[in-house]
Amino acid sequence: MKIGIIGTGSMGSILIESFVESTAVTPSQLIITNRTIEKAYAFKEKFPDLKVVNSSEEVACEADIIFVCVKPLQFQPLLMDLSSVLSEEQILISITSPISIAQLESVVCCKTARIIPSITNRAFAGTSLVTLGTTCTPDDYETLHSLLTHISTPVIIEEGITRVASDIVSCGPAFFSYLIQRFIEAAVRQTEITHEEGTQMASEMMIGFGKLLEKGIFTLPTLQERVSVPGGVTGEGLKVLGSEVGDMFDLLFKQTHAKYNEDLEKVKEQFPT
Repeated sequence: MKIGIIGTGSMGSILIESFVESTAVTPSQLIITNRTIEKAYAFKEKFPDLKVVNSSEEVACEADIIFVCVKPLQFQPLLMDLSSVLSEEQILISITSPISIAQLESVVCCKTARIIPSITNRAFAGTSLVTLGTTCTPDDYETLHSLLTHISTPVIIEEGITRVASDIVSCGPAFFSYLIQRFIEAAVRQTEITHEEGTQMASEMMIGFGKLLEKGIFTLPTLQERVSVPGGVTGEGLKVLGSEVGDMFDLLFKQTHAKYNEDLEKVKEQFPT
């Protein structure tokens, strides 16, 4: 089985490195390209057996499964270029949320899917969000599931929750990284701890936090209950969070959905009804 990657930017890079290092595929199974071809050749220095080609059409001619890792507004012209070389047995995969399955299927004859990865997949962890096209078979799902389980927990989602699921799974690491950094900065401002000390302690806390959840030792609510003893320091901190967080996360989801809807309108202009 040959895996094609069109676009070696942030998420394309994560897929290449994660698939190889998790042994989901061997480098010789990968065919990659990028608009700036030097960026693709940089991966050949790391994985000499992978194949770099000069165009997206060459990827589509050789790969069985093709991950398209480009920006939403680059999709329609790219799909038009690929449509003449794709065959019905291939699977073309979008990793971007504004492109719907129906839009993919309106241009290409092959099977389609949308798989939204997360930066956490780079550590062979976290979730990948899967929406299958109408012509994908159970065998196709098993193939994709087998590939993705090397680097993530695949979860099938309906189109209607694509954006919010992406906010949690794909954007979430950036959101919570920002909050942890603000947490550390406040500790430095209010006490004598150094930024380096705070960063180390907070990072180790987050790693331990994740392992508690991974092992099923605590749920989110029971973890909070166990740390927050009646009349204790943690409870005082939680009071502050309860009063200050307010509707912050509601506003976050409203903002991401507003940008998503803006992207949807731009994409709609490119695709036929």
